[in-house]
Amino acid sequence: MIAFYGRLCDAAYMSIVSDLVADLAAAGDELDALVSSLDDASWHADTPAPGWTVAHQIAHLYWTDKVALLAATDPEAFAEVVAEAMRNIDGFTDVTAEEGAARPKGELLDDWRAARAALGQALVDVPDGAKIPWFGPPMSAASMATARIMETWAHGLDIADALGVELEPTDSIRHVAHIGVRTRDFAYAVNGMTPPQRPFRIELVAPSGELWTWGPDDPDAVDGTVRGPAVDFCQLVTQRRALADLDLQLDGERAREWAAIAQCFAGPPGAGRAPRNAATF
Repeated sequence: MIAFYGRLCDAAYMSIVSDLVADLAAAGDELDALVSSLDDASWHADTPAPGWTVAHQIAHLYWTDKVALLAATDPEAFAEVVAEAMRNIDGFTDVTAEEGAARPKGELLDDWRAARAALGQALVDVPDGAKIPWFGPPMSAASMATARIMETWAHGLDIADALGVELEPTDSIRHVAHIGVRTRDFAYAVNGMTPPQRPFRIELVAPSGELWTWGPDDPDAVDGTVRGPAVDFCQLVTQRRALADLDLQLDGERAREWAAIAQCFAGPPGAGRAPRNAATF
């Protein structure tokens, strides 16, 4: 009976990973469709990330998907990548993006498609309970897929901004919101600050109109409340929009404190973005 229950748990976990991988594939396909027909000028258009064009953004996504695939399938080879990155910790991301952006567009896109497809299959093949090494703490396959969804969405937003188009949000951004909630204390840590002892209450309105919530609904059990559109919350935690541009209600001193440093991506504290009316890219 115990073994049978274990198989049910494995099946349930694999279903979760498969669903996440499907959402990751959809996010990659949507962005691919946006950039695949760009002319040379648009391919090299500046994005809000200083020094990064559309080509740099795609190159970064390709490199990260490729390295995530390596982490999931060859941990020893991945350790060598980490060691190389540590030798240029402040500039490694820019260097790899610059190298990728210099490649022919069609070649880079083909390699990105192959890498993200291979990564999806590799994540499905990771056993329940196994951890994938990464630049931060090791992650489960489900966490890795969720992180790749977040980064694909965030860099896709940069690309959409550069091209002057709007990406229609779907309820798949719940994955991004979930990472934003889960990384609250990480944002404090990378800024050398002590996080609140109690959780926040998060109440977000999904693109579909559904209400998503995290944390206790008892005001005495939380250290702050964040309410608003899920898209705005996701833009905050990925640092794609300045807080002043977002329709978020922040109740409590600690919630307002966190909103100024919110960051769901790995690495040192991000510089954030200037308010839209001050953007110069």
